Amino acid sequence: MDYELKFDPKTIEHLGVKMYSTLPPALAEIISNAYDADSDKVILTFHEQNRVPKSISIKDDGEGMSASDIQNKFLVIGRNRRDVEGDKPSKKHNRLPTGKKGLGKLALFGLAKKITVDTVQDGLRNRFVLDWDNLLSADGSYHPQIEIANQKTDSPNGTTIKLSELKRKTPFDLESIADSLSKIFIIDNSFSIELKTTNPDDKSILVNNERKYALIEQEFTWTEKDLISSDSDYYGKISFTFITTKTPIPPNSGLRGVTLFSRGKLVNAPEYFSSSTSSHFYQYLTGWIRADFIDLLDEDVISTNRQSINWDHPEMQELREFLSKLILQVGKEWREKRKNKKEERFSKNTGIDKEKWLSSMSDDVRKPVEKIVDVMTKDEEVESTFTPIIQALHEIVPEYPELHWRHLHKKIRSRIQSYYENQQFAEAADQGTKVYGQILREISGESLDGTDLAKLFATGDKKRPKKPKIKVADVNTESGWNIQEGQAHMTRGVMAGFRNPMNHAPIDVVVPEIFTQLDCLNILSLISYLTTRLDYSDNDRSENNSESSASDNKCNW
Repeated sequence: MDYELKFDPKTIEHLGVKMYSTLPPALAEIISNAYDADSDKVILTFHEQNRVPKSISIKDDGEGMSASDIQNKFLVIGRNRRDVEGDKPSKKHNRLPTGKKGLGKLALFGLAKKITVDTVQDGLRNRFVLDWDNLLSADGSYHPQIEIANQKTDSPNGTTIKLSELKRKTPFDLESIADSLSKIFIIDNSFSIELKTTNPDDKSILVNNERKYALIEQEFTWTEKDLISSDSDYYGKISFTFITTKTPIPPNSGLRGVTLFSRGKLVNAPEYFSSSTSSHFYQYLTGWIRADFIDLLDEDVISTNRQSINWDHPEMQELREFLSKLILQVGKEWREKRKNKKEERFSKNTGIDKEKWLSSMSDDVRKPVEKIVDVMTKDEEVESTFTPIIQALHEIVPEYPELHWRHLHKKIRSRIQSYYENQQFAEAADQGTKVYGQILREISGESLDGTDLAKLFATGDKKRPKKPKIKVADVNTESGWNIQEGQAHMTRGVMAGFRNPMNHAPIDVVVPEIFTQLDCLNILSLISYLTTRLDYSDNDRSENNSESSASDNKCNW
């Protein structure tokens, strides 16, 4: 028996060495072969001596290869398996093949000068060696060195490929290799990828889907169920998980952007499917898309190194446009979700409903307060540092600050607050005048209203003084007499100058054509002052009108 590999040496060099010069992509091709061979698992063993790489062994428990398979399948460069055998699922795991171009085997020469293939199928073992230097010196036809030919064995089916005389000189970093491999595959539950060393003290590493995004802190996720409607042409045709992170994804992580897979294997490196990626949203986006229909297209649109798609293909153009719209939608929802979460965290940390707080302010107050709050909460990492400051700001500028800043009398404030909160300032001021009138009637026992309420403070004149119904100051002193007179004048003025106009014309005409919002707030302040004077009144309900302390003179209505 004599195996023969026919080729142009430049083909091996260009498609093997130059295309697969880094470890993970080359190993991925061998892993794909194991997957297509219906393996349950593949084990990659890395051997070093004094921290110098010596060899890599890749062992699978798949269906193995016969002597005929070796010659007619493995050693044929550019053999399209699907054209020859049909695009049909495997017998054991019902897998559709990932290999298509028949070039993956050349990846081995990107890593090593010597490749030993040891394979068993149905009780027969074959082993042969491919030597890089001999291969390059061959004239279009190369005969691998056969070490074992159709030897009977009790060993189970499977293939072991050993890569020796490695081109790599730096030590193996299994964690890094596992991370890179996890980004190349969507690994199903029927297939296990294990990495280990020959050092018995080293732990083995499993390459799985969880590892793919283990180094980032996920915040929000979207799947096809969230974004694709049942009437879409892509409903049931693609699946995906888009992920946004809490902090920007490091540029050198290889995770920025969304990876496109077909039949579980990468076909397009992470990107955003858009020409405009200036928004900072893209710094937070990663994820994967599975579009198996790409492998069914008449034209092969997947690049040889499986890093990019031919987006000029009509169906690929349509897919790209669709994915671009999806990601724009994700960006929009991300901003809303992030805003809501930030406000929830703000509320939890400070005890303040920010939206309610800011919406209760007039524009001239809200804008500077909002600017201060935004600066303090822009960087989420330091938000807790500013919590006490924001709480102090809230004490200074509470909800409905103009209402609180005026320090309205509690009787007035409780009766007009609902109007104020609904931005009905005119109604609030009007209600204030009515509350004031009601309080005067309760104190005096009189049924007066409007400007007649001023009579309750009447003192006559100094030559012919009379006892007022409601006394708010000591009328025996000059100052007290003036305060008493002022209470009467201001009561008459507020009733004539504000309450009467408000009650004799439609409110939407009076406000703001006659009275502005500020006018209404000023009326509230005046009403509050007049009501506060009543707290120190002596209503003379006792017949003896005896002298008493200021605290006794407070009216307890």
